[in-house]
Amino acid sequence: MKKLKTISLTDDVISRKIYIIRGRKVMIDRDLAEMYGVVTKVLNQAVKRNVARFPEDFMLQLTKDEMENWKSQLVTSNSITMGLRKPPLAFTEQGVAMLSSVLRSERAIQVNIQIMRMFTRIREILEDHKDLRERIDELEKKYDVQFRSIFFAIKRLLSYTKEEKSKRKIGFKLSSES
Repeated sequence: MKKLKTISLTDDVISRKIYIIRGRKVMIDRDLAEMYGVVTKVLNQAVKRNVARFPEDFMLQLTKDEMENWKSQLVTSNSITMGLRKPPLAFTEQGVAMLSSVLRSERAIQVNIQIMRMFTRIREILEDHKDLRERIDELEKKYDVQFRSIFFAIKRLLSYTKEEKSKRKIGFKLSSES
């Protein structure tokens, strides 16, 4: 049997690419494509040619709101989210496993093995620490609400044009100016 070359993806790199969307742990098509060493369009075409292998519990397409939330979670450059014409596909653990059957390269096999191991580790950690899982779920809900309002405030601040800023008066308001 031919020994496969090991792909160097750290647990940290993989775990940072796992998002919670609609209460499920998922990975986004462009992140998976990058790990597999293919263009996102190629990955999505392979999925479309084999759509029967990807029922709705294996894959979902982000809504526009989910896409905006996902983009706001990215701490990397804006170039990653530029050029998105439609919301990306998100794959559950089962969907990622199914990708190995439609992307048959050695790299895809190795990456899938690493991803499946990471999903398994996450599941084991959460099962071993139910109380921790419940606290994480609570924090996640709290975190989501807090950051949504922060991002809203930042966008609001950024939306002021220079003209609007120059129209605002500086100083104290007298009751006659109100």
